[in-house]
Amino acid sequence: MKDKKETNKKISRRRFMGGAAAVTAFTIVPRYVLGGPGFKPPSEKLNIACIGVGGMGASDVQSVSGENIVALCDVDWSDYTAETFAKHLGAKKYKDFRRMLDAEDRHIDAVTVSTPDHTHAVAAMAAIKRGKHVYCQKPLCHDIYEVRQLMEAARKYGVQTQMGTQYHGKNEMKLFVEIVRSGVIGKIFRVDIWSGKELWSAGTLPEESSPIPQTLDWDLWLGPAPYRPYSPRYVPATSRLIQKGDKLVKIYNPRGLPGEWRRWWDFGTGTLGDMGCHIIDPCWWALDLTYPTSVEAEPGPFNEETYPDKTIVKWEFPAMGERPTVKVTWYDGANMPPRPKELEEGRRLPSEGGIYYGEDGVILYAHMSRPRLIPEDSMKGFKVPDPIFARDVDHYQDWIRACRGGPKPLANFDYSGPLTETVLLGNVAARAGQKLLWDGPSLKVTNVPEANQYLSREYRKGWML
Repeated sequence: MKDKKETNKKISRRRFMGGAAAVTAFTIVPRYVLGGPGFKPPSEKLNIACIGVGGMGASDVQSVSGENIVALCDVDWSDYTAETFAKHLGAKKYKDFRRMLDAEDRHIDAVTVSTPDHTHAVAAMAAIKRGKHVYCQKPLCHDIYEVRQLMEAARKYGVQTQMGTQYHGKNEMKLFVEIVRSGVIGKIFRVDIWSGKELWSAGTLPEESSPIPQTLDWDLWLGPAPYRPYSPRYVPATSRLIQKGDKLVKIYNPRGLPGEWRRWWDFGTGTLGDMGCHIIDPCWWALDLTYPTSVEAEPGPFNEETYPDKTIVKWEFPAMGERPTVKVTWYDGANMPPRPKELEEGRRLPSEGGIYYGEDGVILYAHMSRPRLIPEDSMKGFKVPDPIFARDVDHYQDWIRACRGGPKPLANFDYSGPLTETVLLGNVAARAGQKLLWDGPSLKVTNVPEANQYLSREYRKGWML
């Protein structure tokens, strides 16, 4: 049990980082004394620990590196993570996030989680239960039950949270929401969203195991997933040198494709989980959607080990207030939505995006682009609505600002949790093979009881929420 002096010290730090004006007024040296405009004294910075620091994790670390990066954790100390480690030589290095959080508990205020999907929940929950603010990559969790547990824990422990849907903070996304809410196309009743991204077919289990790379702690990488022998089909060897002309060039993941773990039920969440949180986000936000009442899926071939190569998922959302019932349909892989009649002849649909059908018009919103009324002639005389959302804070700073006592982040778990549950519900419908009636508040499929088994999973011994 911690002594009273230690506990008071920890509480005092948390209150201080929450932005109590009376404290900051007397303990922080003014910026103009220590540096020029925008200079941030060390006493104002958050102490952040990062779990998963290669690939997307490296980008997340870089995006919060204006704060104090005090600890870095990754199960693979290889070329894949070396650059991040080299940029933060003062940060302590760990392979097991549980050991890191135990050792650094009193030294950190916030944690980023950028691991494969199957360890999101256990890592984020371990941090939340220690009272740490959490930024967790999308999809928030591997399973629907985990999402609900994180939402409830974040409220209980009073921490600030953000899911890594970076486009949520982009000006184009905010503009889209403002256009929809301005009523320019009237009430929206149908949305088609899609991603042409195709995750390769992983097939069945490898017939033979392979030597585990010396840099990789395979047992930690598996985390709560059932044990299986290592194969580069899950986590490829990280790098090798190849000859290109007269030069040797280093390439990554030579014995497999990057991110192949996404295709496996035990580790990833398929194309839907990978891209769905990004691409359903605009309609979820603009239409203020809540839990759907039903979901059905038309998956391509799949097996007990791997996700479908392509899927169509249909959700129905109930009417609320002046908003009518909304039908949202997802297409991925080789599947594409029906071509809207409003789209000019010869004009191709983008590889990812959404089509929003309203009573008075149609919006085409290509992923990572600016929304457009279609046909293009509809844009003549179009007036951009007055802004609702600030344009001066990006997705990461939105979270960091909240950790210091600012406004709640836009993609906090209360917002992104139900969104993630809805996305993952599509995978549940694919496995169930039937249309499901969904009681979101109760977290239950009401018409096909056996489908509820897919809402959660058993963890390997030594792992828990």
